[in-house]
Amino acid sequence: MNETAHTTTSGLADDLDRIELLRFTTAGSVDDGKSTLIGRLLHDSKSIFEDQMEALQRSTDLTGGGEINLANLTDGLRAEREQGITIDVAYRYFATPRRKFIVADTPGHVQYTRNMVTGASTSNLAIILIDARKGVIEQTRRHSYIASLLGIPHLVVCVNKMDLVDYAEAVFRDIEADYNKFSTRLNVKDITFIPVSALKGDNIVERSVPMAWYEGPTLLDHLEEVHIANDRDLTHPRFPVQYVIRPHTQEHHDFRGFAGQVAGGVFHKGDPVMVMPSGKQSTITEIYTHDGPLDFAYAPMSVTLRLAHEIDISRGDMLVDPENLPHMDTHIEAMLCWMDEQPMNRGRKYLIKHTSHTVRSMIKELKFRMDIEQLEEVEGVDTLSLNEIGRVALKTTTPLLYDPYVNNRQTGGFILIDEVTHRTVAAGMICEPPKPPPEPEFEGYVI
Repeated sequence: MNETAHTTTSGLADDLDRIELLRFTTAGSVDDGKSTLIGRLLHDSKSIFEDQMEALQRSTDLTGGGEINLANLTDGLRAEREQGITIDVAYRYFATPRRKFIVADTPGHVQYTRNMVTGASTSNLAIILIDARKGVIEQTRRHSYIASLLGIPHLVVCVNKMDLVDYAEAVFRDIEADYNKFSTRLNVKDITFIPVSALKGDNIVERSVPMAWYEGPTLLDHLEEVHIANDRDLTHPRFPVQYVIRPHTQEHHDFRGFAGQVAGGVFHKGDPVMVMPSGKQSTITEIYTHDGPLDFAYAPMSVTLRLAHEIDISRGDMLVDPENLPHMDTHIEAMLCWMDEQPMNRGRKYLIKHTSHTVRSMIKELKFRMDIEQLEEVEGVDTLSLNEIGRVALKTTTPLLYDPYVNNRQTGGFILIDEVTHRTVAAGMICEPPKPPPEPEFEGYVI
């Protein structure tokens, strides 16, 4: 990278913070209060429109004492209201003066694991709800493991319904200790614990008077302040080409640009780039957005790049730093979450959609299925059923350009598509490539 790269990159954290968009998801067991918590968050932060409030007030589904049911803000399906559970993923948008938010309210049932994966796949943060009366249970471990598997960098463990245990600090501390002991088996570095009562509003937006012993932030304070700029991959420059722009007009007859979303790292004007898989090299001459030219672009910006040389580049190719190449292989191993009613068929061909590239693939081997309740690997199985998770070996017809999912969620993630029905059957997270076996050592070898 050129000198400008080093001088400009130092200010990237400030630029990224200005985006101020936090995506987060909620997860917890049935009746832990996920929808009520989100409803309380929207209500107390003054993020409910007047017509929504009027609809809630007209609703006949009232809680004791004549209070409106805040869960109805997210439990929009009729079946959800009738059963008192969340079935589908509900997305809600709200904003405060300090940050914008997109929240995914996901189901707690085991049979809706695929829904949770869908809602959590793009999240920066996950809220794990625990019923203060029940403590850490199997569903807590399941949801935490999935959040870890999906690479969500920040967890907030909300111990809910503290009002039903007399706001006892000892109950909260015991649950905190149990979860910390379990979390050593997860790949999550940032975990925050907050005691709350979603129904009463304690420590959601306003600080709790009955829990004066708690000195940490409220949930909204934490959501506004958690630092997410460094969560993006600024180390590995990756630009999957989505579209080649050729206007074919007299005014722009010589214009040739490559549009896409930066999947990792930083690209500057003047930087050398390599086109993969061809291996041809050029230099970035211009960077454009809808608002005009830029000196540099970083993940997850959508931009158009122009290069100094005429090179054959098409959708599915990737521009990278010549000194920092992704893996390129037709054989990969990945963790799969199976999402289809039809079980996984080893040996069957599936389409794999990876970044802007779609190729045919075959599942060659199922290494193991994950027992999420016990966090144990179950070997000797030959298929995955709906909502099950396992590690597989895949072979693709053409090489994939990838980074391990732990390094880059964009270039390390993919979906599998059934060639016949065109249904999305699985979501995948690419693992570190297996290390080659060491070369044998020969002593006294004579030619």
